Amino acid sequence: MSDLHARMAARVGDLTAVVVARCAAEAPFYGALPRATLQGEVARSIAAVHALLLRALRDRDGGPMGPGDLTRLIEWSARRAEERVPLEAVIAAYLIGAEVWWQTLTEVAEPGELAGAGGKLLACLHAALPAVVLAHQNAQEDLHSEDKRVRRALLGALLAGRPYEELARMARVAVVGEYEVVAFAFESDPPSRLVQSSLDAFTGIPVLMDHVARIALLPGRSDVPGLVARLEKDVGQPVRAAAAHSSVPAAISSAAQEAGRVLDLVRRLGRPPGCYRLDDVLLEHQLARPGDGLVRLAAKLDPLEEHPYLLETLRVFVERGLNRRQTALELCVHRNTLDYRLQRVSALTGLDLAVPAQARLIQAALVARDLAGPADHRGVTGWQGSAGAAESG
Repeated sequence: MSDLHARMAARVGDLTAVVVARCAAEAPFYGALPRATLQGEVARSIAAVHALLLRALRDRDGGPMGPGDLTRLIEWSARRAEERVPLEAVIAAYLIGAEVWWQTLTEVAEPGELAGAGGKLLACLHAALPAVVLAHQNAQEDLHSEDKRVRRALLGALLAGRPYEELARMARVAVVGEYEVVAFAFESDPPSRLVQSSLDAFTGIPVLMDHVARIALLPGRSDVPGLVARLEKDVGQPVRAAAAHSSVPAAISSAAQEAGRVLDLVRRLGRPPGCYRLDDVLLEHQLARPGDGLVRLAAKLDPLEEHPYLLETLRVFVERGLNRRQTALELCVHRNTLDYRLQRVSALTGLDLAVPAQARLIQAALVARDLAGPADHRGVTGWQGSAGAAESG
């Protein structure tokens, strides 16, 4: 093998140049690198692998690679991972290099030398590639863990209104311009990875999200309702979300507080899944301020507590914009029955739904009642039976 070793050694310089050129042409990662990097660091790495292959050709009795050789490969692979070289680019470079090495062997080897030289090449690949892949993946996992830690710290700083510039630099995230700050509520906890993947796929970029607090930053004026619809499909369950706009990074903290208040309000009111902003619950937000006024407002409907069917009728009537026909259709009752129930509501509460000011007061009292007690007073068992008994009497 010594003669073949000498012949291959004479070709190593040309081989390295060919492998570099093919990597740049066939692997997108290398094609995007500056020429100086290709001819410098990349070429040196390829030449080092060629030196290992030459040593394998020279050693007749030893294995394809010694422990020291594998150690060097592992160190190189970890360094490539730390430099953000994708694993697929690393594997592509090894395979291109092996192909060029084999083609050169077929050109310079004697017939009796080729089988042994090919076996050495395959043995080297068999020993090297598993070690390279494992080292690269381990280094990537360490990097991803550190990236996640820094991104969590960056999001925490933005949400708390603390200085964030150094963390943004460490995370390689440009924190500029506008954001939509979105708080989420799920019926059951979906996997964090699934939620993150859905957000990233919708926006096209990695989204900063706190998966414990369930709050995310979406760049620019993102289509939040569209994102919520996409997220519902991906996680397979209804989603409530509250969004607040931040025109500058310094306003992210206050926007997050607003989104949190809106989401809390939506959940307390038992609103259906979907996306909400403060303007969607502006009256309810104002009514939610604690104090004696809220308690007294909710108490306006206390006389209906023993008549759940009347409370249900009133709620549907208000939700249907005081439209009697739509209310009767939803409740599946005759218009005369509906009129009787509404008259009973007025008689018990002392508030006349035909008077606009008093109708508005009743609407506000319903909101106050929802805020003061359970989120939803519907679905009382057997209310239709009670209604029938009351109305027949």
